[in-house]
Amino acid sequence: MTETKNDTLSLGGNIWNLADIDERQAELMCQHLGISVNLAKLLLLRNITEPQVKNFLNPKLSTLMPDPSILKDMDKAANRIADAIVNNQKIAIIGDYDVDGATSTSVMRLFLTYLGIKTAVHIPERDEGYGPSDIAFQEFTDFGADLVLTLDCGTTAFEILDKHAKDFDIITLDHHEAEARLPKIFAVVNPKRLDQENDRPDLGFLAAVGVVFMTVVAINRELRNRNFYTEELPEPNLMQWLDLVALGTVCDVVPLLGLNRAFVTQGLKIMAQRNNLGLKTLMDTPDETDKPDNQKNITPKKALISEKPDTYHLGFILGPRINACGRVGKASTGSRLLCTTNPIEAEMLADEMNSFNRERKDIECFVLQQAIEILEGTPQTGPIAFVASKGWHQGVIGIVAGKLKERYNLPSFVMSIEDDEVKGSARSIPGVDLGALIIAAKEKGVITKGGGHTMAAGFSLEENQIPAFREFVSEYVAKTLDNTTPHPILDIDLSIALTAATPALCEELEQLKPFGTGNSEPLILIRRVFFDRAYVIGSGHIKCELKTLTGERLPAIAFKVTDTDMGREILSNTHDCYDVVGNLRFNRWNNSVNTQFIITDIKRAQ
Repeated sequence: MTETKNDTLSLGGNIWNLADIDERQAELMCQHLGISVNLAKLLLLRNITEPQVKNFLNPKLSTLMPDPSILKDMDKAANRIADAIVNNQKIAIIGDYDVDGATSTSVMRLFLTYLGIKTAVHIPERDEGYGPSDIAFQEFTDFGADLVLTLDCGTTAFEILDKHAKDFDIITLDHHEAEARLPKIFAVVNPKRLDQENDRPDLGFLAAVGVVFMTVVAINRELRNRNFYTEELPEPNLMQWLDLVALGTVCDVVPLLGLNRAFVTQGLKIMAQRNNLGLKTLMDTPDETDKPDNQKNITPKKALISEKPDTYHLGFILGPRINACGRVGKASTGSRLLCTTNPIEAEMLADEMNSFNRERKDIECFVLQQAIEILEGTPQTGPIAFVASKGWHQGVIGIVAGKLKERYNLPSFVMSIEDDEVKGSARSIPGVDLGALIIAAKEKGVITKGGGHTMAAGFSLEENQIPAFREFVSEYVAKTLDNTTPHPILDIDLSIALTAATPALCEELEQLKPFGTGNSEPLILIRRVFFDRAYVIGSGHIKCELKTLTGERLPAIAFKVTDTDMGREILSNTHDCYDVVGNLRFNRWNNSVNTQFIITDIKRAQ
């Protein structure tokens, strides 16, 4: 059953929603497939039907990778790029300054370099702006390029691409939302084209690097059909670049469903082999970065990543470092690191990247602290967190907006006031669609430009329009929320007895990996337990045991909670009974493995 919004808030200030599962359907899936009832329930919650279970639990490219020709303009693009390769033409590449852009350009560049093709890569600096530019095309002219590829950008760059289409054959490989019209260029490969058939809906989830990989497959096939490969130049093993595909897919926060699931699953296996020199060098650098609260390791490791990598390492360790290059450093550093074959250069770039990341954290901390002081030092109107200031670095305002959203559970708008305009970034909560809000703000004329989706957006406006924009946003959000006080909601997947928290269940939960957007790690509720042997470790973490009246015990840990109501309750040594929510995982340490519960939230048991 579902716990309603009228229930008492948890100690973490959340509303708990326990998923409503069709027990009969779960039993049938259990019987038909020979899996446990709990695993069947979790699959049903993810809308996985019986015929889909095999591919979900064991995602393989051999079964999930479609013929690349399914995408509009793919054959046209592959043939033109193959022509350039056969005729040894120079190819120029422009990408985005985020991880998806870095991995997209790297996959294409590594493939072309293997084939002996000279390439020029342009990653725009943040102040240059997103996407193709006159600066890039001037570089390509000087380079003598015959063909230009825009990766992770270009779908709506009508003016700049139409302008230069007379001088170059231009091909766009992208995944961003498309309009009815497309640039007047040689080809646009994008699963979100409005004229794209919807036979494979999961292709709409692809990151740009996934589109690029499909294109490389199509080019490789075309070259094979032309008998291009020889004993001196054998056909490359395209699987070697799946580590980069996995990295870009995870870091672009696209749903890990369908083909993406296969890309990440197989890509993590490739990454574990540490064959990419740049990635290996970065993973071997000393661990100096704080990790998300629920993943914090108490004893620091010698290397940034010494264990087998998973989606957490991609999203929270490698990704932020590559992103830092485009936020506060030199945007091309990430792509250069991923493509280098020189160990000395790899070490230099990895050190530079870590330096950028430290700088990014310092700047982010400074801006966040100033934003909190503004919000808590002045009266606020409406259910929003709305701040603007001069001198804030544009590269961190999106991160700060996300942290304000988490802190206050309100839609958050953070703006950097520049000399020529105000640049802003916003993050939302469930129930407030930022994409619709930004469109409405543009129509009203309170911002000059902007775009985004439901939970995140970017925008620009004139400085004198800040009060009008604040008033518009405040009224819009208040109306959308119907003047109710928003509380964060924890969507709980499964309720189990403490005795069911076994290694066998942990193994079943691991079958659901890789976790990420569209397939989050299951949140589990264990009812009516006591906290025993609680003590503080590390920087504000609490270790304890969950205990039942009949004596069963389960090791548990809660991260960064000692100064919270939840932490004080765990440490209070009362004999009260609690319901706890969190994740059940294996704790692998010093060659030993046991089950451990990672506490997310608690509530006094009814």
